[in-house]
Amino acid sequence: MLTSRRKAREEAFKMLFQIDVNEDIEPNFVSPFTERIVQGVIEHKDKIDRLIEKYLINWTLERISLVDKTLLRMAIYEICFEDDVPFAVSINEAVELAHKYGDEKSGKFINGVLSNIIKKGDTI
Repeated sequence: MLTSRRKAREEAFKMLFQIDVNEDIEPNFVSPFTERIVQGVIEHKDKIDRLIEKYLINWTLERISLVDKTLLRMAIYEICFEDDVPFAVSINEAVELAHKYGDEKSGKFINGVLSNIIKKGDTI
């Protein structure tokens, strides 16, 4: 289950990244979990972005790389709306994808933002 969810998250990341770059693409969902993440992030994007902005210190949403922003959106969607996914798993999966697709600081940055949201108990 973990491996298939990991793949589903990676596919969701790629789709959401492409949608941000080119809004005209039609997502091709590989699993129901991928579809829930993609549709959920799209549906709640404004609320998710406002939550991210609350926890940015000396940053703005516009300054964050698209990779980091997409991973934060996905993890926050999971934390707030996917009850069967433990917070630590959502954070760890986002950090793992950040190591793969982001720069050398992405994992630490994403971990910090998400950990602060969890510590404060903030949700959408």
